[in-house]
Amino acid sequence: MKKFWKWKNQAATETAPAERTLFLNGTIAEESWFDDDITPQLFKEELMAGSGDIIVWINSPGGDCVAAAQIYNMLMDYKGDVTVKIDGIAASAASVIAMAGTQVLISPVGMIMIHNPATIAWGDTAEMQKAIEMLASVKDSIINAYEIKTGLSRAKLSHLMDAETWMDAHKAVELGFVDGILGRADLPEAVEPPAVTMLYSKAAVVNSLMDKIAAKCATKPKTEPAGRSVDSLYERLDLLKN
Repeated sequence: MKKFWKWKNQAATETAPAERTLFLNGTIAEESWFDDDITPQLFKEELMAGSGDIIVWINSPGGDCVAAAQIYNMLMDYKGDVTVKIDGIAASAASVIAMAGTQVLISPVGMIMIHNPATIAWGDTAEMQKAIEMLASVKDSIINAYEIKTGLSRAKLSHLMDAETWMDAHKAVELGFVDGILGRADLPEAVEPPAVTMLYSKAAVVNSLMDKIAAKCATKPKTEPAGRSVDSLYERLDLLKN
């Protein structure tokens, strides 16, 4: 089993309290946690092996939504404060885990990405329908985590997921996915947000490109040629003759 998490514990000193730090790097559960009793239990045992507040550093493109859901629940149930710090990217399933933080901070160059869950299905129409219903249920459960953290409406969150939305640090703060931006001392910076924040939507880009192609290829309706009719020219000639 390849662990995607790592703990770093620092004992208390005369000047500083004990500190527990959890690093979540890379793909969340390269081997699926589905129907796996060993891996989740190991993570829980390590989480509960100590006490006090913990810091969770996240830099992950996502992965297994089952693993993310269980980690989210474990962190939400943890007795101490959980400070999540996104130093690279929290995408897909990793963004769900980030929502468990008592406080969520992000690097000035960090990113958050949310999208619809996906799976691979095989079988007849009945099996395909089961897969569709399963994905709809998974999406609802993910929206629950986003809704609790951001306070955004379920419809708004659903649209953001449909569009595969990428947020920069300031947009993540603006939408409520994070509480602040990391500074030099790993503290939120007290700075004014920029006038323009970045939110990239894959669907919006594709639609914009298609509109431009359609406009470029559109044909103009035929119009009557400019000038005089033949009859009017004959009338003009008759006048000249006379």
